[in-house]
Formats: sequence, C-alpha cells, structure tokens
Amino acid sequence: MGQLKDRCEPGSCDYWAVSKAAGNLTSQACTLSARHIKDGTLRLQFNREVSYYARGIVNDVAQGRKSADQGLKEIKSEQSSLLSQSWEIAKKGAGVIAGGMQVLTGAGICYGSVGTLCLVGGMPMMAHGANNIYESGSNLLKDRTDTEGPVRKVYQTIAGWFGKSDREGNIAYGSLDISMSVYGLNRLVLRPDAWRLFRYVRTDYVRAYKTMTPKALMLEGHIIHQTGSQVYEEVKK
Repeated sequence: MGQLKDRCEPGSCDYWAVSKAAGNLTSQACTLSARHIKDGTLRLQFNREVSYYARGIVNDVAQGRKSADQGLKEIKSEQSSLLSQSWEIAKKGAGVIAGGMQVLTGAGICYGSVGTLCLVGGMPMMAHGANNIYESGSNLLKDRTDTEGPVRKVYQTIAGWFGKSDREGNIAYGSLDISMSVYGLNRLVLRPDAWRLFRYVRTDYVRAYKTMTPKALMLEGHIIHQTGSQVYEEVKK
C-alpha cells in the first residue's frame, strides 16, 4: 500500500469545505428522493447510502487517503450524476403526460368535429399519444432511452418500402408529432364562458393555447423542443 498523504485536520479550511460539500450532497439526495421515490423504505435506504458515501469521502480526506481536491471532485461528480438522473426521469415523466394530453386532444377533435376530422386528425394524434406514453413509460420503468413503440416502427417500415432507413422513418415520425402538437395548440375550441342560445358562432371559439394553464403551455413547449432536438439529431446522422 502506498504512503498516505498528509492528514487534513478537522480544524482546517479544506476539511470543512469537504464536510460542507458532503452535507450539500446528502441534502440534495433527500430532496431528489422525496421527488422521485415514493416507497418510504427505499427512499430511506437511498438517503442512507448517499450519506454513507459522502461520510466515507470526508473520512478519507481526514485520514489523508484523499486530498481535499480529490474529495471535492468526487462529491461534485456524484451531485452531477444525481441531477442528471433526476432530469432524465423528469423528461420521461413529461413524455408520459404529454402523450396523455395528445390522446385527450385527439379524442376531443373526433368529438368536436362529429367524426369529420377523426380519421385525418383525431386518430393519428391519439395513436402518436399512445405511442409516446408507451415509449416514455417503458424508458422510465426499464431505465432506458431507446424504446421504440409500434407506431414509430410503422413509420420505419413505410420508410423501408421506399428504400429508406429507420432514420428517415424516425424523422417523419418526429416531424409529424411536432406538427400535430402545434395544430393541437392552435385549433379552435369553445371559450370557457361560451353560452349557446341557438348555435355557436365564430366568436364563441378561441385558440386552444389560450385556454391552457402556464404549466401546461410550458410542458407542451418542452416536449416540442425535445422532439425537435431528436429530429435534428436524426438529420445529422
């Protein structure tokens, strides 16, 4: 075993910097576990493991097995890893919610148009929504990022019929998904305060995005941005 480095005494500034960083890591773990882990036992186990990990780094620095810079670097790396995992879970969860909104919007189009726009608008939107729920939900449950749902595979198959690759099918799927989301935001819906005397008139309708809450609009914007980024990555391949 190699010679130990100089000890970092508990009264030194370096020691307290590492101790403070370790405390921040433990607090961050508690915050993220409360957000993502619903089972109380698993949440306590996760918090305890992160706490032991952070305490181990502090002890290694105090005993000279690691320098203060090494300890801080390891703690920062773990914090970045936890935040990255939390962000991935949030994105997948948002995908499930957005898919559900697409299904409801598609059903609303079918109902509102009395079936006239169901085939060209409502049903495709419901199919995309169900596929997005499947992909995001599967990615969330299986800790993956590459799940391909049945609707996406249909696009890939059609692309193959024309001598194209899965890449072109993914681009078509993503592009149409964005188009339908934009259409859903801009379609005319009844105003919340519309009052019917004989039949509804044009002034009784308003663009859908005007009836949405700020959080719902932010979610839609986020999903459109994410889908656009995926399409861009496919185009670059």
